[in-house]
Amino acid sequence: MNDLEQFNPPAGKAEMLGANVQRILANNPSPMTFRGTNTYLIGSKGLGLIDPGPDDTAHLNAILAALGPNQHISHIFVTHSHVDHSPLAGRLSQITGAKIYAFGDSQSGRSPVMQALAASGLSGGGEGVDHGFAPDICLQDKDRVQGDGWALTALHTPGHFGNHMCFALDDTLFCGDLVMGWASSLVSPPDGDLTAFMASCARLQRQSWQVFHAGHGAPIEQPNARLKWLIAHRKTREADILATLAKGPASARQLAKEIYTETPPALLTAAERNVFAHLVDLTQKEQIRPMPQLAQDALFQLCEEQKVFGQ
Repeated sequence: MNDLEQFNPPAGKAEMLGANVQRILANNPSPMTFRGTNTYLIGSKGLGLIDPGPDDTAHLNAILAALGPNQHISHIFVTHSHVDHSPLAGRLSQITGAKIYAFGDSQSGRSPVMQALAASGLSGGGEGVDHGFAPDICLQDKDRVQGDGWALTALHTPGHFGNHMCFALDDTLFCGDLVMGWASSLVSPPDGDLTAFMASCARLQRQSWQVFHAGHGAPIEQPNARLKWLIAHRKTREADILATLAKGPASARQLAKEIYTETPPALLTAAERNVFAHLVDLTQKEQIRPMPQLAQDALFQLCEEQKVFGQ
């Protein structure tokens, strides 16, 4: 049994991950969510909850059942507003009276180029967007929220999603979907932004972490090594795209089929989205240009300077 298969905790059961950190797995497994969404509880009495998960009554009941007789949820934190992370926040807030903390709504944190792509009609792919999400309290980068014997520092880490935040508990990081151990994070424009993703990973690399608790999958015990791998993986994909475009212009779909040769057909759409994220980034860096304009169905070709460099 490999490491991925070993991570298969029972859904709906609270498990201790360390001092005052519990994980409850939502029963929403899929190719995009692995075993399901991880909801975290931190603290001993007044608890902070990170990522409520999908709007699922069974998961709601499991969260409430995890509370001891002297415990209550005082804060609800949302890493980002994909439908597998944020929708249950509203119901939990109504029941517990806890306020919802996040960077902003589902359009917050988008770069100008992603705003333009969204305005052109491009919609996100993958997990699906919680379009009605609106936090009670919008956090800024480096805001510190004090709880009952605990404190979280919010880090705005766009890339997987514009409003994505990680939450640091000392040298433990609740990293949402920015970093995962079982797969590389999906970056799907206009919600995902590869330029921002690379910057967020590089930012986290500048600090030494003990463990990452991700939105899906097992704890990442060597987080800095994982960050190094993710950055190298993306640079390898970039090199693959540039090498393929050196043969001639191609679309995101054509590039995905040629590069992701071992990807199951069901995941090729996600692969195409990832390729398009790279194409947007490379366009911004003026290494390629779209024809006639930046869009998912455009053809892309190397800029003349890039052709000369590659010869």
